[in-house]
Amino acid sequence: MTILVTGSTGTIGAQVLAHLQGRNAEIRALTRSPDTAQLPAGVTAVRGDLADPDSVRAALKGVSTLFLLAPNVADELTQAMLTLTVAREAGVKGIVYLSVFGGEAYADVPHFAGKYTVEHMIEALDLPATILRPAYFIQNDLRQKDVLLKAGAYGSPIGAKGISMVDIRDIGEAAAIELNRREQAATPLGRETYALVGPDGQTGESISAIWSEALGRAIRYGGDDLVEQPIYCSAHGGHEM
Repeated sequence: MTILVTGSTGTIGAQVLAHLQGRNAEIRALTRSPDTAQLPAGVTAVRGDLADPDSVRAALKGVSTLFLLAPNVADELTQAMLTLTVAREAGVKGIVYLSVFGGEAYADVPHFAGKYTVEHMIEALDLPATILRPAYFIQNDLRQKDVLLKAGAYGSPIGAKGISMVDIRDIGEAAAIELNRREQAATPLGRETYALVGPDGQTGESISAIWSEALGRAIRYGGDDLVEQPIYCSAHGGHEM
């Protein structure tokens, strides 16, 4: 029983590997640089690149379950589709694909449109896959550190409509649970799709209020104006967004 994790050295891949620890399966991590990859104990690094189908084919030998996270690059869609094709040929019995929340609503954004297209491929080929659709990462707010501390402002133009946010640790845990469930199943399981979202929608004002409470100081929302907001943040000691 072997699970292959792609995107293994990235933000989400690292969380998936961490949450797979202690499970009754051999874990492999696909990486372009296996000699230098920093991986958890017990994880085997295998050389490969999703842009190189032959390397993926070699890495999938003996693999029964795949975590697919295609990189956010120009040929992301091509890489994902080729990997799914190779996985199908290799007889992989379970796939967990990291998509994105709301992909169908943003067809003009290549990253979103690409992931939604991959979802359609999974459906068309009737692949034994779990599709995970995570919302906006809470950890993206780490980019706001200087603006929060120096300018006393929250700099992301979230607006008043509200967005859902999710912790990357929860994404990693959800992926690990699904990988293990499919790995342990006696026969391939059917397709399933899960949205990974927070309990409430957050606006620019509500997020600023949360940061105010967490930091014990007033945090002002920088506003929705994509021109004026970075000027305000920069003028008050933060970096332009």
